[in-house]
Amino acid sequence: MAAQSTLREPHDPLLHLYNHYAAQLRTRVSGASKLTKLLATITLALTIIGTGYGGRRWYKSRRAEKETGKRLLRRNSGLRGKDGSRTIYVPYRDSTSKVVINPTKPTTFDAHRRLFLQPPRAARMSDSSRDPQAPPPQTKPGLNLAFLHQFLSLLNIMIPRWNSKESGLLISHGVFLMLRTYLSLVVARLDGEIVRDLVTGNGKAFLWGILKWLGVGTFSSYTNAMIKFLQSKVSIAFRTRLTRYIHDLYLNDHLNYYKLSNLDGGVGQGADQFITQDLTLFCASAASLYSSLGKPFVDICVFNYQLIQSLGPLAFTGLLSNYFLTATILRRLSPPFGKLKAVEGRREGDFRALHSRLIANAEEVAFYGGDQMEKHFLERGFKDLKHWMEGIYSLKIRYNMLEDFVLKYSWSAFGYLITSLPVFLPAWGGLGSAQELSGGERQHRERNRMKDFITNKRLMLSLADAGGRMMYSIKDLSELAGYTSRVYTLISTLHRVHADAYYPPGGARPELYSSSDIQGTVHKGFDGIRLEHVPIVAPALHPMGGDELIESLSFILHSGDHLLITGPNGVGKSTVARIVAGLWPTYRGLVSRPRPIGEDGIMFLPQRPYLSTGTLRDQVIYPHTEVDMKANGRRDSELQQILEEAKLGYVPDREGGWDTKKVWKDVFSGGEKQRMGIARLLYHEPRYAFIDEGTSAVSSDVEGLLYERCKAKGITLITISTRASLKRYHTYTLTLGQGAHGDEWEFQRIGTESEKSSVEKELAELRERLTKVEEWKQRKAEIEEELGRVWVAGGKAEGEELAPPAYVEAEEKKDGEAEGEAEQVDE
Repeated sequence: MAAQSTLREPHDPLLHLYNHYAAQLRTRVSGASKLTKLLATITLALTIIGTGYGGRRWYKSRRAEKETGKRLLRRNSGLRGKDGSRTIYVPYRDSTSKVVINPTKPTTFDAHRRLFLQPPRAARMSDSSRDPQAPPPQTKPGLNLAFLHQFLSLLNIMIPRWNSKESGLLISHGVFLMLRTYLSLVVARLDGEIVRDLVTGNGKAFLWGILKWLGVGTFSSYTNAMIKFLQSKVSIAFRTRLTRYIHDLYLNDHLNYYKLSNLDGGVGQGADQFITQDLTLFCASAASLYSSLGKPFVDICVFNYQLIQSLGPLAFTGLLSNYFLTATILRRLSPPFGKLKAVEGRREGDFRALHSRLIANAEEVAFYGGDQMEKHFLERGFKDLKHWMEGIYSLKIRYNMLEDFVLKYSWSAFGYLITSLPVFLPAWGGLGSAQELSGGERQHRERNRMKDFITNKRLMLSLADAGGRMMYSIKDLSELAGYTSRVYTLISTLHRVHADAYYPPGGARPELYSSSDIQGTVHKGFDGIRLEHVPIVAPALHPMGGDELIESLSFILHSGDHLLITGPNGVGKSTVARIVAGLWPTYRGLVSRPRPIGEDGIMFLPQRPYLSTGTLRDQVIYPHTEVDMKANGRRDSELQQILEEAKLGYVPDREGGWDTKKVWKDVFSGGEKQRMGIARLLYHEPRYAFIDEGTSAVSSDVEGLLYERCKAKGITLITISTRASLKRYHTYTLTLGQGAHGDEWEFQRIGTESEKSSVEKELAELRERLTKVEEWKQRKAEIEEELGRVWVAGGKAEGEELAPPAYVEAEEKKDGEAEGEAEQVDE
């Protein structure tokens, strides 16, 4: 019984406390009114019912979402929201995961424009009236204020909010970096203890130190792996954010993707190089900057504090002097890695563009047999790149020799000098030496000296490693400056194109018809095509002026009035379509047109047929997707009927169905490509359609059927062609290239007396030319006879004719013999 009471005694206070609270609860419940009990019961019941109902709804919605995800995943498609967002489903374990991609808001572009289109300080001081969105001057990539401004501007895109995903990744990365610094201190102290126990022969403490070393090593390995993993995640997050931002700015209804290379020229023809390779290198370098600068800085602060405690102020003074001297030497002797990297990226892009051009024009090159010429171009481009890379490597050899000697060997020698201070200069050796001189540890002097030396040596090695990474980061920063300059140039150029913020260089007057001299107006939403006093100009890259083809063009076209634009080559027929489409600027006057594809919209069929990647269905419904097609209630049977109308009904059976994926530009012939463009026209059924030589590879009978079918669907046709046979399908003609200089035009209705008289006038001119054919033939024969003679100057008689060569006489003799044989045969 005594034993039992002894066992119960520890539980008696708990039982007493439990009974006390239980009694209080019973008292409160018994004292509560019936209404309170009823309300509590109802609340509990409603809570249970609501939880069950909410859980059931959540389960049903989650199940429906998974089914939707599986269905859309099989179709390789997604959903589009009213705000422009896209919802896609990606495989995740045995199910799917929903990813919502929100587009960049226009207000965000407006807010960022000030960061990428700022005027230079000198311009602001000299011209206060200049627009504050003028582009900044080109600066050399390097460690300067321009690099700081560019990097901070890009950082606004990469980290848009303090609570964004990127901020969380950076905080997590910072936590692990701090943890690695703390583990470095633990390892340094543990290293000293293990060596001390080994020297003194304390086996138990030595084995315990080994176990602690293994435990700390396991945790340190996990920490190092997480640091590398989080750095990669930060790099991917930065690249994702920048890529989406650039894509939203690059591909929009402002046609920046076209204007970037055809009107601006700020990045040349290598926008793909900027978006793919340069952006990847920049994000990787920016993500590593956080650990290559932040972690060494924290290490230097922490390790310096520990060394001051161990070695004293003299060592701290020596360390600071060493840092300053090393940084000065490396900064003075460091090559301009930023500028070198920027030029390297540009030359890599040029070499890549040569290969892309060869791939895009492989068939034409093969027809001409131009492989040797293209090989010469490629080898010359690679030779330029190779010479530049060899120059960079030559600079790196000398710099790496200096860097290794300074950061490894000289710092190691200096570290030995610093760690020897407690031995040779005990008065300057820090707190541990002061205690040793006072007699606190005299009996263990040798043992503690060994421990302190190993600990300080480990700290010095870690400090040297941190300092070395800080000094190495100077080179990394220079390379980052080069990548930053490239990415900043791309985004600033896109902002300039998006905002049409073109300015003449140096504050000079804008050149006529340059990008900074656009004064025309474009009106979208008009029911028809209208041009009022619009100059037809072929633009040039900024800041050059364009070439004027027609001084002023004016006409108006309403629904049902089909127009044929004709004229000689090079007079601006396709330019009219480009100006109406908004590809080329309206320098003067007014252009009114409908909105793009849609209800009462306008559609353009370019001169070169374009076939996208994807299925056969995608070729007919382009630029719509299958999701758009199903949302509009269209079916494959309707697409089959459209192909029948375009005389392509045999294609689905021949190619294996609507879901077949091929390189369609290599599958279809020239005529099939053009008829596929007509099929797109019949699918979208716009109110107006520009057709630029869209049926030149189609026979005349099929061409007539296609035009009649388009007109039957209520499509107003504006055709650019030189075929006179197309007049029967149009109402008006716009003839360009009239006048003595080819800069005049004539707009008239087909079938009128004036149109007939102009045709008769043209026929009369042709008949007059035909009457001179015999005269031209006679003159041609005289010229050939004169060219066939060889005259000798300075001979016996001036103008004496030289006898024909021997082979000519032989040929004439053979011809004479052949004629004689022929006459004999005739007789």
